Amino acid sequence: MDRLSLIRFPIAAELEEFKRLFDSSLTSSNPLLDSVISHIRQRNGKMMRPILVLLVARLAGTIGPSTLYAAVSLELLHTASLVHDDVVDESTERRGQLSVNAIYNNKVSVLSGDYLLATSLIYAGRTKNLDIIQVVSRLGQDLADGELLQLSNVSNHSFSEDVYFDVNRKKTAALFAACTHSAALSAGMGVPHADAARLLGEYIGVCFQIKDDIFDYFDSEKIGKPTGNDMMEGKLTLPVLYALNTYGDEQAKSVAIKVKDGLATPDEIGYLIEYAKEKGGIEYAAKVMGEYKQKALNILAELPTSEIRSSLEAYLHYVTDREI
Repeated sequence: MDRLSLIRFPIAAELEEFKRLFDSSLTSSNPLLDSVISHIRQRNGKMMRPILVLLVARLAGTIGPSTLYAAVSLELLHTASLVHDDVVDESTERRGQLSVNAIYNNKVSVLSGDYLLATSLIYAGRTKNLDIIQVVSRLGQDLADGELLQLSNVSNHSFSEDVYFDVNRKKTAALFAACTHSAALSAGMGVPHADAARLLGEYIGVCFQIKDDIFDYFDSEKIGKPTGNDMMEGKLTLPVLYALNTYGDEQAKSVAIKVKDGLATPDEIGYLIEYAKEKGGIEYAAKVMGEYKQKALNILAELPTSEIRSSLEAYLHYVTDREI
């Protein structure tokens, strides 16, 4: 049994129920929309976020319909944001698969994303839990806010780690925090436990994004995007930000500004990637990720020893150790 299967084992039956419910949410009598949805379904993701929802809810006991509806709502919102982000970033590929906008066009992509977003809200409503509806709604705001913050930062010639973490928290950590928070609410956990669950999700999300950013400094067909893809889109992530701010090499800063202006050549991006590596940027990012990982482990250490706690710890290790 592989590592992910071991993590899923305590919630295997509920995960199958989630899959059936999620699949039933992705149906349409519109042939064009149905074609887009069929393409999206082919991604066959690892379902990291629904797994997290189910594991956290299981801490309180039985997983009920409210938890499943919340998991579907959040996964639909996440999927909608990916479809919209590919349009914004003009991306033609996601995780080794052609993006919706590459196969169809931007109009179809935006409208399909809107449909998924609206469906997400329908499933949030089915939880019949106002607090969960507010979590989902705030997440929608955070995702859009994070994307706009990232876009505005591209044209900003500063190299701020603070802005990097603001974007990270709103675009990625907020999603994981919404998963753990809504799971706790759906299971009837009190405010202190729900707040701790939200923080756990935030720490996991920060780790997830830093790990994704590190991937972009190495070649890998598994990842489904070329090395330097973030820089091609004008984004400077933690490894190179550390190198620029710590060593202040003028040539590197000049190239970094060209990256932000969208004027850097592939060779210049390659130079900046190697510069970040040589100056310890990868090690620094890994260290910061390790600090957030420890914060998450500290929260889990407060829980009684159980199969679910072990799965959550394994989940966290998977996020930071994964190769894709």
